[in-house]
Amino acid sequence: MCGIVGIFDTQGTREIDRAALGRMNESQHHRGPDEGELYLETALGMGHRRLSVIDLASGQQPIRNAQGDVVMVFNGEIYNYRALRDELVALGFAFRTKSDTEVLLHAYQAWGQDCLHRLRGMFAFAIWDRKKQTLFLARDHLGVKPMFYALLPNGLFVFGSELKSIMTHPELSRKLNPRAVEDYFAFGYVPEPHTIFHGAYKLAPGHRITLRVGDTVVKPQQYWDIPFQRAPQRPMQEIEQELTARLQECVQSQMVADVPLGAFLSGGVDSSAVVAMMAQQNPDSVVTCSIGFDDPEYDESKYANEVATRYRTTHHAQVVDKDDYGLIDTLGRLYDEPFADSSAIPTYRVCQLARKHVTVSLSGDGGDESFAGYRRYRFAMAEQRVRDKVPAGLRKPVFGTLGRLYPKADWAPRMFRAKTTFEALARDTVEGYFHGVSRMPDRIRAQLFSDSFKRELQGYEAIQVFHAHAANSPTDDPLSLIQYLDFKTWLPGDILTKVDRASMAHSLEVRVPLLDHTFVEWASTLPPDIKLGGGEGKYIFKKSLEPFLSHDVLYRAKKGFSIPLAAWLRGPLREKLRAAALSPLLLDTGMFNERFLREMVEQHIAGSKDYSTPLWSVLMFETFLRVSADA
Repeated sequence: MCGIVGIFDTQGTREIDRAALGRMNESQHHRGPDEGELYLETALGMGHRRLSVIDLASGQQPIRNAQGDVVMVFNGEIYNYRALRDELVALGFAFRTKSDTEVLLHAYQAWGQDCLHRLRGMFAFAIWDRKKQTLFLARDHLGVKPMFYALLPNGLFVFGSELKSIMTHPELSRKLNPRAVEDYFAFGYVPEPHTIFHGAYKLAPGHRITLRVGDTVVKPQQYWDIPFQRAPQRPMQEIEQELTARLQECVQSQMVADVPLGAFLSGGVDSSAVVAMMAQQNPDSVVTCSIGFDDPEYDESKYANEVATRYRTTHHAQVVDKDDYGLIDTLGRLYDEPFADSSAIPTYRVCQLARKHVTVSLSGDGGDESFAGYRRYRFAMAEQRVRDKVPAGLRKPVFGTLGRLYPKADWAPRMFRAKTTFEALARDTVEGYFHGVSRMPDRIRAQLFSDSFKRELQGYEAIQVFHAHAANSPTDDPLSLIQYLDFKTWLPGDILTKVDRASMAHSLEVRVPLLDHTFVEWASTLPPDIKLGGGEGKYIFKKSLEPFLSHDVLYRAKKGFSIPLAAWLRGPLREKLRAAALSPLLLDTGMFNERFLREMVEQHIAGSKDYSTPLWSVLMFETFLRVSADA
């Protein structure tokens, strides 16, 4: 696990500024505190920060082949590297190290860019092929590892593992991208491929870039997608057995490390499943880490303790104050962009705890996306059943009118928030799902933004992100379609970003067995009605795990890493919220309607409305502006 950076002169003639490359590399010191190296030649510079996990003695980067004409920097792990190494040895390749890095280098030499189709792992890498005068970059199938890039006006191409690394380059503009601002306030993060800044981009999951000397345009290409092609029907018992066998294999393949390895254990289904599979194959006690809260309403530690006891893990638990809001500025620095997922706070804490005991930790992320575990899937399918019964020509006028007339009831349970439901029913599947997952609905964003900023958007709306992905979806099944949308947006933009930055802030490597791309491919072929069966999310996943986990762990209501946002913003963060929402730094952007900002703040503090999610987004945006200005 590492951080990588690079500068490439697309003109092919200029020497690379070593000091600039060094600043880029050192900005990511936290990603790789063990070693840091630079490589420079005419038109190319690469840098690497190393967190040693495999082949501690000889896995240094940047790495070159024996002839010195192929150079690579690599962030991640290739889990099938031993099998690939055997295949490459049979082809005549000689190895100087025992690292997966050298396996990847020779895989490129043997198979060119088609090597991507042989890799199982999490990765972001860049390879310079001097003979072909080509720079080749790629990001793993699901986007576990990040890659940022920009083509500067002077023809230099820069890339790095974090946005902060390329933003250190003086030629890169810090002008905000208005469309990214609209996306952020809709989603709570900036979805791929954009960043908050003009001209800076994320390489999307499952994509690669080939850049040759003389190129003046960067054109990412997709090399993999989730198939969602329905497999032939089979008996449930057979599917359950195959699911368990595949899960065990994925977990086992990711337990390779030359440093201490453990797992996160929240007490939820996915992390508990990973720990159960680790325990089946590990003669030693599995090291597990969990965070509990001092408020029973937010605490799940008893379920983590149950799993830890059953599998006799070496369990480390830490109780966190539910009012643990002191990390706000830290998060602003960590994510480099505005990032509004408040569960970033407990995620940061569990990574902090884990790093005291291990260098590598396995996580349960990805199960909800593959097996329809989120509650919003149930709500979306309930709404879809109503849509299917009401002609399209009637839905918009009937439900749209009811949505406008019905009072907003944020305080009520979801089933009684009829305004939100009516608004969703007036839309089609994609637009209804967008409405359901938006952190700040269209009607609130319409009031939040100033007239001048709306003109700057030129009619752009965040829903276009969903429409673009839906147009490329390999399925039109409603449940599979919204899963596909989450794989393209929520998973890489929120979940994996949150875990990558929080873990790397503590020099901790996190692996995600449930996001092995072969496992995701297989899960996508399963019938939707056994994922969301009888209203039970992850139905087939839970049934498969009944021999390994208790009924309470499998079938209790899902909580997640939630924190008391509404209470924070009415209580201890009240004055911080007021100061941020009405700060000159925020208002001077010209993007916001000051009157509506003030109204939201005061109505929330008075308790007449619950604007906690939109206001947290505003608070984190102001934090980003402040931290970015100080950088």
